[in-house]
Amino acid sequence: MLSIGALRAHLLAARLAGPVATSREESLRSYRLFAARDPRVLLGLDPEWGWGEGDLLRLMADKCGVSDDPRHVSGPDVIDPERTLAALDAFAARLGAVAARRGAVLLGTGHPHRLLGFYAALADALSAAGCPVLTPAQGSSVDITTRFGVRTYNLDYVRGVALVREPGARGARGETGAHTHSPLPIRVALGVAAGGSRGVPELVIGDHGWVCGAGQLGIEAVGLADTDDPALFVGEAEGRVAVAVPLDDAVRSDYYRPLTRYVLNRACLSQ
Repeated sequence: MLSIGALRAHLLAARLAGPVATSREESLRSYRLFAARDPRVLLGLDPEWGWGEGDLLRLMADKCGVSDDPRHVSGPDVIDPERTLAALDAFAARLGAVAARRGAVLLGTGHPHRLLGFYAALADALSAAGCPVLTPAQGSSVDITTRFGVRTYNLDYVRGVALVREPGARGARGETGAHTHSPLPIRVALGVAAGGSRGVPELVIGDHGWVCGAGQLGIEAVGLADTDDPALFVGEAEGRVAVAVPLDDAVRSDYYRPLTRYVLNRACLSQ
């Protein structure tokens, strides 16, 4: 069992919390774009409330521990490790609950190069507990708007975790898929799942558009989010995202392994 103290120390040493690599400039830019309802940062969420930049800054200070001083405009952003630990406990509770009833789950990531291993370990543990790990719409094409224009990606699954790939991307370059914020892949997956024998998942686990896209459609969703991803925390505040865990979502993949052990233990899913 990884102690809370040891995990807190790891969060700070690995810069998953504390001063993180995400800059204050990046975070403030995302809050401005979210306030303007820019779809690039809404991640599939359609906010019910009016969110100005000041509202978002106060929300992110409450949820993540960033500075609420609008005059603080540069340097690394900061995540309070106590908030990360509390959210990991809530995240684990949701996993434990769905495992207890053997509910169907769907996992997906827009950060496959960093977070695939974290989600794959959860998928393995949930499957071992009797939860169907759904993989609907594998191979389907998804047209996603990027800064380079509209590009077509293919929906794929690796170890039970959904991701998108550029067509033909396999082997060394495309092994872990592409980075995306889009909610379109989860919409495609859920559309196909709804017509299948197992139906839609009871819980979606992931990040970016996977979480917000599912939550917007009324499906319980939990995930990880950085300080420049306000959509997940707005979704949590408005009741459409069950749990948003504040942490840096782009550190080395092996730095997430202690979090995996902690979450699975708290969820009573350790093997």
